[in-house]
Amino acid sequence: MKQLTVISGKGGTGKTTLTAAFASLAKNAIIADCDVDASDMHLILKPKVLEKEDYYGLEVARIDPELCIECGRCKEFCRYGAVSGNFKVDPYGCDGCAVCTVICPKGAVSMEKRISGQVFSSETRFGPMAHASLGIGEETSGKLVSAVRSNAKKLAEQYHKDLIIIDGPPGTGCSAISAITGADLVLVVSEPTVSGVHDLKRVLELTVHFVIPTVVCINKYDINEENTQLIENFCAKLGISVIGKLPYNDIVTKAMLQEKTLIEYVKSSKCLNESEFADQICQIWTRMEKILMNIQDKQKGTKTLEMKNF
Repeated sequence: MKQLTVISGKGGTGKTTLTAAFASLAKNAIIADCDVDASDMHLILKPKVLEKEDYYGLEVARIDPELCIECGRCKEFCRYGAVSGNFKVDPYGCDGCAVCTVICPKGAVSMEKRISGQVFSSETRFGPMAHASLGIGEETSGKLVSAVRSNAKKLAEQYHKDLIIIDGPPGTGCSAISAITGADLVLVVSEPTVSGVHDLKRVLELTVHFVIPTVVCINKYDINEENTQLIENFCAKLGISVIGKLPYNDIVTKAMLQEKTLIEYVKSSKCLNESEFADQICQIWTRMEKILMNIQDKQKGTKTLEMKNF
């Protein structure tokens, strides 16, 4: 089983749009939406939820009023200011460090589990999908990403799929690390803006640090060809392939308005420019399939990914 993670240094580069297009091109894949802080793959793929499980994130402190003598030590030692004047814990202020449980002389404070979201196993028109919902203000999204990936592996085994396509989160935080750990290939989607170039460098440092094979796609490359050249030069120095360059095209907005992937949308389009854009995405996908084919399977030591003809 191979795992492809699509990430970006910053949000809004077209990462999810490309991942959804790949989902409609892949022949035998599971889709995993690991951008759990702002998941939106479901808006395009319209999954039908088959199973739902509660997700427990941080444990939070609770003060038993029957045991509390209001000595104030919990409030004094809480560096997050989560204990109020009437000795109640703000669950959104509590960081789960449990210091209050240690310094309370009467054992009045305990840690309790709290439901922070849900993990879903679903079916889409392109196959099974693992995804999640994180509650407002909740943390530990990295842990939730791990839960989604674990669900995706179970679905892959259940439905005999040989590829997991992961829509990862933007940035370089815990959730991004959780999304790329153990992946066979990472595709970084970037754009030639100042922030895009800056954040691309940060996310490439991350994948290089974890020694994960990485390729780059430059989206909207024609909005600043000077910065596009900077990205290509930087990738060349690192020995990272720029696997494709996509021009700016409003087909992305049109497809989203119809709740379709780019590949689905172009089937009903008579615009040559839009067809050419979709063809470029197909070519990028074909190149990634070839790279995945040449990456040794970590579990079996064999090449198992089946190629699809376009």
